Amino acid sequence: MAASPTNSRSVTETVNGSHRFVLQGYSLAKGMGVGKHIASETFTVGGYQWAVYFYPDGKNPEDNSVYVSVFIALASDGTDVRALFELTLLDQSGKGKHKVHSHFDRSLESGPYTLKYRGSM
Repeated sequence: MAASPTNSRSVTETVNGSHRFVLQGYSLAKGMGVGKHIASETFTVGGYQWAVYFYPDGKNPEDNSVYVSVFIALASDGTDVRALFELTLLDQSGKGKHKVHSHFDRSLESGPYTLKYRGSM
């Protein structure tokens, strides 16, 4: 008796989302100190809570208050959450866009970021 052919299939779900975080009074936030941040409200994408962390004077001392730092962070419980993202700063005129980080401009040999726990950035 001949064996019947078999099939199988794997489908990886992809979820897209976006969040706009408006920071009014940037000039007042500048000078608050290296490592101090302003956080967005949490928002949900893919069943997980996320937040944007903006450091007006940079996150690390080597930033020397010359650079800002922007991060996206997992704000809910989860382990090994995989994500691709793009962060863009928009100036106050609404015309000047400055891409901070993007997975989409480079090859993804290493794959998406894996966020291991709540607070991973």
